[in-house]
Amino acid sequence: MNRLQKVAAALIVVAVAGSGCAKNRSLPTQLAPSRVTNIGVNSYLWRAAIDTVSFAPLLQANVSSGVIITDWYQNPRVPTERVKLTVAVLDADLRADALRVAASRQILQNGAWVDAPVQAATVQKVEEIILTRARDLRRAAIPG
Repeated sequence: MNRLQKVAAALIVVAVAGSGCAKNRSLPTQLAPSRVTNIGVNSYLWRAAIDTVSFAPLLQANVSSGVIITDWYQNPRVPTERVKLTVAVLDADLRADALRVAASRQILQNGAWVDAPVQAATVQKVEEIILTRARDLRRAAIPG
């Protein structure tokens, strides 16, 4: 599990607090294309989403529909809590509104898993991680 995956897992399973660091970079004068149509959805968003949620076992990853569904993930440090994610890449353009993340959370009570609320900030933070990673992938694709 790489650092990005560990950070994403920690943010999803544990309460989200604070914000991530951003590197100061000068913006390139030439941008890689934001629209990628070979696979039906934006390839940068798709790859970033797969990278971000890969800490959890995948139940479904369908590039044609743009849907990624994880199985339940239980952080070994928090064995009484587990999460499940659904990520949808909705468009071929690299835009914030082309991404939707939904999360389910359960806690262990009296030997049974019980649904529990997910903080809205958690879902928002996962979306931010995916979008940041997608933008980084796009910048890396710029020639020269």
